[in-house]
Amino acid sequence: MAPLALVTGSSAGIGFNIAQQLAQRGYDIITVGASDRVHESSKHLHGGQVYPVQVDLTADGGVEQLWAEVEKLGRPLDIAVLNAGKSLGGSFVDTDLDEELYMLNLNVTSQVKLAKKVVTAMAKQRSGRILITTSMSALTPTPFESIYGPTRAFMYSFAQGLREEMKDYGVSVTALLPGATATDFHHTAKMDNTKFGDNSWKNDPALVARRGVEALLAGKDHVIGGNLKTRIDAFKKKFQSEAAKAQQFARSSRPSK
Repeated sequence: MAPLALVTGSSAGIGFNIAQQLAQRGYDIITVGASDRVHESSKHLHGGQVYPVQVDLTADGGVEQLWAEVEKLGRPLDIAVLNAGKSLGGSFVDTDLDEELYMLNLNVTSQVKLAKKVVTAMAKQRSGRILITTSMSALTPTPFESIYGPTRAFMYSFAQGLREEMKDYGVSVTALLPGATATDFHHTAKMDNTKFGDNSWKNDPALVARRGVEALLAGKDHVIGGNLKTRIDAFKKKFQSEAAKAQQFARSSRPSK
């Protein structure tokens, strides 16, 4: 029987490409998305068996609904990719609080709830691999995306701590930190009127996914998802002050007049 992988946020973008990478490596895939697009995109995955699950992870009982579908298969979960997430652009004084609370729920709360299910199962079977998608935004203040960056910083720290804990159970945890990627991510974040609204200079999502999957399978603690320029930028951030990083980020995230 083929190994089994779960990938949230896999209807499009980085998540779809991660699912595709794993399918090509012979994994059966449980794809997860909030819209019916998850069913259509799953038809384009080639390799193993695909089990699409349409569920809103932020809804009451959403994580439990997903996990019931996982358990219904009656198989060990070999890989879990916690990839679902969104952003919201604009000045904090202007943005909508309900949208920000939804983002906190999706990017943090639902991820922790699902992680609890995953690590409990993997600890019991004493094997497994987990990939948590965070962001290069975890390494810097993110003005004009003021809530998004902290959600990714939380998940990066969470992944690093969880990695140490799960060593006792033979389970590896890897954090993927994508740089700016050519997907609909910034469009849905209402950032078309910023530098991030232009996809022409960004990383290829297939490259980001490949780096994430290779790091996951190698058991690495984290990987920067992107090209050489992106990786150099991540290295430079280690030596910059928070104020300097905030100013640099704002040049790309500030809405045009």
